[in-house]
Amino acid sequence: MAITLAAPDSAVPGAPLSARLSAPQVWGIVMIVPYLLVFLAFVVYPVGYGFWLARQPSNYVALYNDPIFKRAVVNTLIFLVIGINLKMLIALFLSGFFVQSRSWIKWLSVIFILPWAVPSIPTILSVRFMLNPEWGMVNQLIFRFTGDDGPNWLNDPAVALSMAIGVHIWKSLPFWTLILMTGRLAISQDLFEAAEVDGASWWQKFRYITWPSMLPLYLTCTLLSMIWTLGDFNSVYLLTGGGPADLTHVLSTLGIRYLRLDQLNLAMASIVCAMPLVLPLVYFMMKRLSR
Repeated sequence: MAITLAAPDSAVPGAPLSARLSAPQVWGIVMIVPYLLVFLAFVVYPVGYGFWLARQPSNYVALYNDPIFKRAVVNTLIFLVIGINLKMLIALFLSGFFVQSRSWIKWLSVIFILPWAVPSIPTILSVRFMLNPEWGMVNQLIFRFTGDDGPNWLNDPAVALSMAIGVHIWKSLPFWTLILMTGRLAISQDLFEAAEVDGASWWQKFRYITWPSMLPLYLTCTLLSMIWTLGDFNSVYLLTGGGPADLTHVLSTLGIRYLRLDQLNLAMASIVCAMPLVLPLVYFMMKRLSR
């Protein structure tokens, strides 16, 4: 005689949702609902509203006809190509210096980390005050040692943009140096010992051991730094404010300029124009992480 077992209520398709879920699952849904509401209110809605404001083709025609927008695109590319690569190269070689186990290097590393640990607003504004042409510390030192007045550092667009790139490198360099230090520490010391036995120089050890081992990490950090830099407006906005004559704007600060001019649709459109730069970087970074 066949015996049939009655299925519990939780397996019945027509049963209520509360009957089909266990108590931990119900509490899990209850706990995640506030996060979903906050995410919808402060992420999905603002992003969707921004895309809605930037939906008109006339916005992009106005951006194309604005010479400041064209200059901002060029400045953004300069920032990414020169600033990011220079920063990552310096971080790569500084990671080899700070990975040494000497006690004075450990104390020096504490001082080296301070620019990254301190908030951006006081550190970048302090640099701006130091570069003031009248009472800034830099020009005061130039006058004391040479007797000549120092230049107006932030009055020349090329110099001002170079200063912004330098401030960005100085501010974020400790973070990427620490990341690359972890990559160096993960390399087996047996490889270096075998290379020393074979009489390899420091450059040969770097070329054939360190660099191949750190290349995946280095490329991933470079891509991630580019993504973060596209959304970073502190280095430019706090140092130069986009000046002089709005010639040092990047895409992340150009939106603020349009907001100050009460042109919200152009501000959102300028941010949307950065998507062709962001999306390929995100794609290549995720592709590397998924390997």
